[in-house]
Amino acid sequence: MNNEGIMKSFMKGAVLLTLAGLMVKLLSAVYRVPFQNMVGDQGFYIYQQVYPFIGIFSIWTSYGFAVAVSKVMADHEAHHHSVILRTAFGCIAAISVLVFAVLFFGADLLAGWMGDGKLSGLLKVSAFAVMLMPPLAVLKGYFQSNNQMEPVAYSQVWDQAVRVTIILVGTWLLVSSGASLYAAGQMAMFGAVAGGIAGLLLLMRHFRRSFAALPEPASVEAGPILKKILSISFSVSMGSLLLLFFQLVDSFTVFRLLSESGVERIEAMEQKGIYDRGQPLVQFGLLIATSLSLAIVPLIAHMSKKQSGRSADLYAQLAFRTSFLFAFAAATGLTFVMPYVNETLFQTQEESFALIVFSWQIVWMSLLLVLNAILQGLGKAKVPALFLISGILVKIGCNWLLIPIWGVLGASLAGNIALALIVAGLIWYFKKVWPLRFAPLRYYSWLFTAAFVMSAVVVLWALLSDWVLFDGLPNRMAALFTTLSAVPLGAFVFLLIIAKSRIVTEKEWYIIPFGRKMAGLQLAINSRRKR
Repeated sequence: MNNEGIMKSFMKGAVLLTLAGLMVKLLSAVYRVPFQNMVGDQGFYIYQQVYPFIGIFSIWTSYGFAVAVSKVMADHEAHHHSVILRTAFGCIAAISVLVFAVLFFGADLLAGWMGDGKLSGLLKVSAFAVMLMPPLAVLKGYFQSNNQMEPVAYSQVWDQAVRVTIILVGTWLLVSSGASLYAAGQMAMFGAVAGGIAGLLLLMRHFRRSFAALPEPASVEAGPILKKILSISFSVSMGSLLLLFFQLVDSFTVFRLLSESGVERIEAMEQKGIYDRGQPLVQFGLLIATSLSLAIVPLIAHMSKKQSGRSADLYAQLAFRTSFLFAFAAATGLTFVMPYVNETLFQTQEESFALIVFSWQIVWMSLLLVLNAILQGLGKAKVPALFLISGILVKIGCNWLLIPIWGVLGASLAGNIALALIVAGLIWYFKKVWPLRFAPLRYYSWLFTAAFVMSAVVVLWALLSDWVLFDGLPNRMAALFTTLSAVPLGAFVFLLIIAKSRIVTEKEWYIIPFGRKMAGLQLAINSRRKR
C-alpha cells in the first residue's frame, strides 16, 4: 500500500476510534440518570463511592497502556514485537494481581477508611473486573499497532453497552424485588465485570481471524521497553484520569467529613449522592473537548515536526478557542437552567447551587484536556504530569478545609480551585514552550457577549414558563418542559451570535469534527448580511 493509502487507512481508523470513544463516554454519562432514579441519592452514593477504584484502573489500562504498547511496537522492528507483547502482558498482569489483592482482601479496610463498612462487598465484586484488564490492554495495543482500529472500537462500544444493560436491568430487578441498595450496587459492579468479558471475547474473536504469526523474536532488553511503556501510558492517560482521581478523593473525604461535622449518616449519604449528580453533567459537557483533543491534537503533533510552524499554530489556536467556546457556553447555560435540569433528571432541585459550582469544572477540564494533549504532542509530558499530581493534592487539602464549613458546596469549590490552578500552570508552561497567542481580544469580547445574551434569553424564558406556560403542571413535568425548551433556545441564540461574529471562520469549522453544519449556518447568515 502506498503512503497515501496508508494515511487514508489510518485516518479512517482514527475517526472510528474517536467516534467509539465518544459513544462510550456518552453512554457512561447517560446511564447514571436512570440508575439514580431507580436507587435514589443513597443508592447513587453507594455506587459512586466504589466506581473510581475500577474506573481509574480501567482507563489507564484500556486507554493509556494500550496506546503505549502500540506506540512502542510501532517504534521497533517486527522481530521485537513478540518480546514487547510478552513484557507488556507480564507487567500489566502483575499490577492487576496486586490491585485485585488490594481490592478483594483489603475491602474491609478500604471501606472502613471511607466510613462505610458495607461498601466492602462492592469492592470485592469490582476486584474481578481488574483481572480482565491485562488481555484487554495488550490485545488493544496489538490491534492499534497494526492499524486495525475497528476491533478496538467495536470492543469498547460492546463492552460499555453490555455493562450499561446489566447495570440498568439488574438494578431494576433487584430494586423491584425489595433487595438492599448495597445489593444493587454490587450488581452495578458486576456490570463492569460482564462488560469486560464481552469486550474481551470480541477482541479474541477478531484476534483469531486476523492474527499473523510474529517473526522469531530477537534478543532485546525488557527493562527499557517496560520503562517506556509505563512512562507513555501514564502521560497519555493522566489528563483523562484526573476527574476520576478527584472522585476517589471525594470517596474518602466527603461522606466522612460530612458525618464528622455533625450531619446524620443517612443524610450525609444522600448529600454525597446529590453531589455526585454533577458527574454525568460534567462528562456530557466534556464530550466536545474530548473529541477535539482526540481529533485535532494528532494534527498538531504532525504539523509541529514540519519546518513551517504556521499550520501547527492554527490547529493549536483552534483547539483552544473551540474547546473554551463550547465549555464556557455549557457551563453558563447550566448555571441558569440547573434547577430545572436537576429536577428533570434527578427528581429534586436539592443542592442546585452546589451543582452549578460543580458544573464550572467543565471549563477548566476542557482547557486542561486540550492543553495537556497539545503538550504531549510536542513531547512535553513530565511537567504537565507534575501539575496534575499537584492538583490532586490541592483537591485533598481544599476538601478537608471547605467541606466542614460549606458541605458539598465546599467539595465543588475544591474541585474548581484545584483545576483552575492546574490550568494556570499548564498555560504558563505552554507559553514557555510555545509562545503562542491563543485568541485575540475580539474573540473573548464576542464570547462573553454571546454568553450574556444567551443567559438573558434563557432566564426570561424560564420565568415565562414558570408563570404562564407550564403553571399548574406537576413540578417535574413543568421542569422537563422548561429544560427541553430553554436548552435548545439558549444554544440557538449563542450559536447565532457566534456565527455572526465569525470568531471561528468557516474554514476552521470544517476542520472540527461535525463542524460542517456550523460552517454552513455561518455562511448563510453572513451572506444575507452582505446583501
